[in-house]
Amino acid sequence: MITQQPDIRNITIDPWDEELFDKEKITVHVLRLDKIHPVISGNKWFKLQPYLKKAQLEKRELIITFGGAWSNHLVATAAAAKEAGLNAFGIVRGEKPEKLSISLQDAQESGMQLFFMNRTDYRNKKIPPFLQSLIENNKALVIPEGGYSEEGIKGAALIASCIPPNNYTDICCAVGTGTMLMGLYSAPDLSAQITGIHVLKNNFSAEAELARIFGIQNRKKLPVIQYHYHFGGYAKYSTELLAFMNRLYSKTGIPSDFVYTAKLFYAVYKLASAHYFASASKILLIHSGGLQGNRSLKKGTLIY
Repeated sequence: MITQQPDIRNITIDPWDEELFDKEKITVHVLRLDKIHPVISGNKWFKLQPYLKKAQLEKRELIITFGGAWSNHLVATAAAAKEAGLNAFGIVRGEKPEKLSISLQDAQESGMQLFFMNRTDYRNKKIPPFLQSLIENNKALVIPEGGYSEEGIKGAALIASCIPPNNYTDICCAVGTGTMLMGLYSAPDLSAQITGIHVLKNNFSAEAELARIFGIQNRKKLPVIQYHYHFGGYAKYSTELLAFMNRLYSKTGIPSDFVYTAKLFYAVYKLASAHYFASASKILLIHSGGLQGNRSLKKGTLIY
């Protein structure tokens, strides 16, 4: 249930103190986008803004989007559409289960209608005929999975307004669709080196997309993408990662999720231990919010 409007004033920049970072002579901070709203969390709020404004401006009646059973994006879109006075329809990857995940139940409670699609059709983004007709008649607006499109990138670029200019040498974020990474890169006021931690296995398209969209003639150095911290693939994890999440929370009070942000934190820690960051570096991690995946874990696995 939505109880408040998203408020960027809730966002803080918190320190992440570690003996290792002191030894490496680096400073690490965390941009807490997860504090912006309990449901429309983190980067989701930023990525959705251009779509919602477009839908309202063009007097669309329905938002259509895609996601899995534990999708942060589906839950956030359902809640944001409700706040904006729009209907929402979620196309869910996979056959309908006997019992819906808690995340899908939350999406339904926010008014989202769900349509389950086999994985092949989902991969091909096949839209059911009854929805396709609404799109063709300009009554429905499609938001790609994770908000990835020109609109989503523009929305993600607004995250830069929460970052003090010229304060950081490095900005690190998790990478799924790459929407946030590209948004940060496109923000004119950010000059820091951007490093993305990819959470998908064997997905190397982000670099080509960056070059295609922005061109190699861009004045900024392209982001660096790290591919070795996916823990087996999307939404995969190990006992080591779960233990790291608990240790991080115990030490800092910062919650993370095993799908995106825990892999980001873990990667930065490991990269620092490998002397990846130059001495005196000031590093900002983007906490992209969304803890839906953690709800699939056995109760008591995490200490938060």
